[in-house]
Amino acid sequence: MFSAIDSFSGFSVDDLQKAREFYATALGLVVEAEGGMGIRITLPSGAEVFVYAKPDHTPASFTILNFVVDDIDAAVDELNAAGVTTKIYSDAEFPTDAKGIARPKNPEWGPDIAWFRDPAGNVLAVIQA
Repeated sequence: MFSAIDSFSGFSVDDLQKAREFYATALGLVVEAEGGMGIRITLPSGAEVFVYAKPDHTPASFTILNFVVDDIDAAVDELNAAGVTTKIYSDAEFPTDAKGIARPKNPEWGPDIAWFRDPAGNVLAVIQA
């Protein structure tokens, strides 16, 4: 049987410096250089994510990181104040309000959520706890 001693997630960006600044400044996460290979981001849970530069980077078209918050309206206001655009979807499946928050009327559809992008175009989200 497979037996790992640890695990971590990773994703690519097109510009490590822009990623470092965004994740540290706009999102307030701990970001450290990982040798010359990339950066390591420490998430609020203590989990770590490895971010590496890829010359032919293609942004993820799905949500790669979800940030759970107590107050989604306050979180979106803080993101917007930091220059982050949260209104990136507004289709019939996930209609969003003026702040970019999808507020499902049916609880079975999930919690309130707002999506945004990092500088490399990867999709991230804040989710109401």
